[in-house]
Amino acid sequence: MNLTEQIQASLAAALRQEFDLEVAPAELQLQPTKKEFEGFYTFVCFPYAKQLKKSPVEIGTKLGEYVLAQGGVVSAFNVVQGFLNLSIADQVWLELFGTIHANEHYGQLPAKGEKVMVEYSSPNTNKPLHLGHLRNNFLGYSIAEILRMSGYEVMKTNVVNNRGIHICKSMLAYQLFGHGETPATSDIKGDHLVGKYYVAFDKAYKAQIEELVADGMEKEKAEKEAPLLKQAEAMLLKWEEGDPATIGLWEMMNSWVYAGFDETYQKMGVNFDKIYYESDTYLLGKDIIEEGLEKGVFYRRPDNSVWIDLTADGLDEKLVLRSNGTSVYITQDLGLADLKAKDFPMQKSVYVVGNEQDYHFKVLFLIMQKLGRPYAAGLYHLSYGMVDLPSGKMKSREGTVVDADDLMKEMKETAEAMTKELGKIDGFTEEEAQSLYHTLAMGALKYFLLKVDPKKRMLFNPQESVDFQGNTGPYIQYNHARICSILRKADQLQLTPTAPQGIDLQSSERDLIFTLSQFPQRVDDAASLYSPALIAQYVYDLAKTYSQFFSEVPIFAEENLEKKQFRVALSKSVAEVIRKSMNLLGVTVPERM
Repeated sequence: MNLTEQIQASLAAALRQEFDLEVAPAELQLQPTKKEFEGFYTFVCFPYAKQLKKSPVEIGTKLGEYVLAQGGVVSAFNVVQGFLNLSIADQVWLELFGTIHANEHYGQLPAKGEKVMVEYSSPNTNKPLHLGHLRNNFLGYSIAEILRMSGYEVMKTNVVNNRGIHICKSMLAYQLFGHGETPATSDIKGDHLVGKYYVAFDKAYKAQIEELVADGMEKEKAEKEAPLLKQAEAMLLKWEEGDPATIGLWEMMNSWVYAGFDETYQKMGVNFDKIYYESDTYLLGKDIIEEGLEKGVFYRRPDNSVWIDLTADGLDEKLVLRSNGTSVYITQDLGLADLKAKDFPMQKSVYVVGNEQDYHFKVLFLIMQKLGRPYAAGLYHLSYGMVDLPSGKMKSREGTVVDADDLMKEMKETAEAMTKELGKIDGFTEEEAQSLYHTLAMGALKYFLLKVDPKKRMLFNPQESVDFQGNTGPYIQYNHARICSILRKADQLQLTPTAPQGIDLQSSERDLIFTLSQFPQRVDDAASLYSPALIAQYVYDLAKTYSQFFSEVPIFAEENLEKKQFRVALSKSVAEVIRKSMNLLGVTVPERM
């Protein structure tokens, strides 16, 4: 039971004892006491006045006297109109801090004995990763880390879309216009090189459509009849038939893309435990269609296509197998869901995919429930909104989407310029400085994208994200580096961080201990709601609370040794929780800057 729950339980007992009123402790809302009044928690008595036929002041006084008489936790109370303000004994704060300070694994929740899979990234091998992929990857990685800390066994997976007509378009364009170019000969990163040919296909394809339209063909027909599209479709058939030359080209170009992706993922600081490739899974799911037909979940139409009727569930009728027996996307996803559950028997499976796929996942999850899959109840779509940029900033080489590599490079350049301007790299070697710029850039980028609720569409402002003031990654990183500097000085002075008993505390020290004590609950909340934004808000609040403490309370100028050692210990615990919180967001915190 945490401190808040102890106070709620004590107030519930007081209501029962003094007024014969039964109220569940969790229903008793506590607020932080306003700074102008003495106290830490405030309980509002007005809602009970009518029911108890007593004045709010009388209720507050009776409750205050009761909880004070219990001894130990509440050290004093005052009633202002109908507000009961409760002060917590310093010894309670010190004991609470002692448990935090002594726990090396503080924040790690007990093992739940359950497995969860988090699937994220899901790139296509015909183009490089873009800004949308950054939000996706950061969300997926962060959710996996939060779930792990909340006690789940976690597997991070990536489903790479490496086959199909889009992939054949870039392959065909390379065949026609590539002249044997490679990443090595062109000095172009592999995924960017393949993306270049996807763009080249689109340009040539549109030119053919214009020619056909100019010759009198309807545009809609021209889009289907353009020779390049016909050639790409023929290439896809050759791929499906296993034609050696087509497979060889596909393997070569995909290998370039995989190498490029690996480099980008490394810069991003994300990873995966297992990667699934669509080329291995696209034929899955047809056996599930047969099973569903036998169970009466699906039905076959006269043209031999297979459907599911979800109108009773508020959706519509959905095609699950074409009349010629070929799969649609949902067919493959049904098969892949079964394969993932076989590879990693799990209780939960989180799909990190943009909100344009909301309907698809509603259908997928509903079908799995109707098929009676034991893991179906744990399927969850972490649906996130688009990321916009201020107009005119950081346009990609194609001019339509913002390239992830370009954005990370420009973020590093921005971090470098701002760091040099603020003079935060004195005494750094060039290698150390470059490492710091990357750390700050990625901290700015990740924190800015993760501090917003995943469901919301958001505007990413690169300049604002790198600011060393306000709710930003660099602000929190700077606070961590400042504490590390304090700890180095304490080490030089041979001060031992300790959690003493029997000293009196300043209000900012109590605030800091309370904020530290909230960490496990915030981890649990973030895991339950699949929201890294809750961790981002928490670590910002912790950094702000420490800044307040730092400005109000002397550390090394304090004459009392016990207080000095306590403040060093308090600083150390704050640094550790900042580091753990930022790690949950995939952000590294520097020890000096």
